[in-house]
Amino acid sequence: MTPQEARRIALAAQGFTHQDRDKPLNWGHIARTIDDLHLLQIDSVNVVIRSHYLPLFSRLGNYPRDTLDKRTLARTKRHVFECWAHEASLVPLTLHPLMRWRMNRARNGDGNYKAYDHFSRTEKNFLKSTLAHIEKFGPVTASSIPGAGKSSVGWWNWSKGKLALETLFDHGLVTTSHRDGFERIYDLSERVIPAEIQALPTPPEEESFEMLMEMSAQALGIATEIDLRDYFRLPVKDARAALLRLIEQKRLIEVQVKGWPKLAYVTPNVKKARKAGGTALLSPFDPLVWNRDRASRIFNFDYRIEIYTPGPKRKYGYYVLPFLFEDKLVGRVCLKADREAGVLRANQIHIEDGADPSATAQALATELKRMQHWLGLEGLDAASKGNLAKELQKYL
Repeated sequence: MTPQEARRIALAAQGFTHQDRDKPLNWGHIARTIDDLHLLQIDSVNVVIRSHYLPLFSRLGNYPRDTLDKRTLARTKRHVFECWAHEASLVPLTLHPLMRWRMNRARNGDGNYKAYDHFSRTEKNFLKSTLAHIEKFGPVTASSIPGAGKSSVGWWNWSKGKLALETLFDHGLVTTSHRDGFERIYDLSERVIPAEIQALPTPPEEESFEMLMEMSAQALGIATEIDLRDYFRLPVKDARAALLRLIEQKRLIEVQVKGWPKLAYVTPNVKKARKAGGTALLSPFDPLVWNRDRASRIFNFDYRIEIYTPGPKRKYGYYVLPFLFEDKLVGRVCLKADREAGVLRANQIHIEDGADPSATAQALATELKRMQHWLGLEGLDAASKGNLAKELQKYL
């Protein structure tokens, strides 16, 4: 397979098929996109907007965010739940049985996060009392736990109460009931996860790994072994064994992409898209680019988030969104939603080598205006910093 074919397959699988992003949208469009992606990664950074909102905007356009909130963070009509998947994520409720392997391992002291395992071993009584408190009093915040203590140096500077709740969250015993702003409100999982979902049988671990690897392949379109296990952050040994079984069962097929150093895998029904792509600004935590090695391999796009890089050492800016135009990543924009001023600010605007400046600037201007409208901001301001800044200003 050629790199161009692989790129179009990846884009089509991720929902970038040149669809009309200005058409009216309803919950059905949103739900189908979430189900196709299998998850939305959560992140606390709110420079533009919370990250889980952006992948849907990149694919659908001006969708109503409150409709998503009613099915994610609200108490009723829930479509997703929060758990550890690819980092903390919103995952469709139908996948709950497939995510239980991680919760079960965590409860047995073999979780992904050693800090929680340590806390579970050393604070058994506090975990029990915390769980009993939630059972008696209902949804809680970390500060409302008796004996929670104050934040201190250590794991994310968390208090004892926060560590207890996050350990119980890791165990699957509590989950997010709803949020106050972005603060998690925790409740017993049995009071949040619908009874019909809880009643679904838990697959054997081997079967869970097979299904999750296969779903990763469907969501990514074409992927190496590392890409597949990275999607749900699966253990290396278990993921590799599952991959071998999927190949043997012909549920995945080996593919050699010219220039890729490792074999890739596709599902048997994968379609070689003749045309795929679109126009979109991408969250740093979008599945299309969250694996930086994969982004480099597919798009020849070297991308690193620079939030934690000291200002003078940043190359492209603080919160930088890659810009997809047609089937390539052609630029990057350092964005900030200045809510106090009501302005979407493009603080740095860069174009990639080989991209057409005029066409890129024109498409980017349209996309920035679309995002400004979606965010409900009154103004749009583009700074003069970056090698595409002057060209962009012609179209704003």
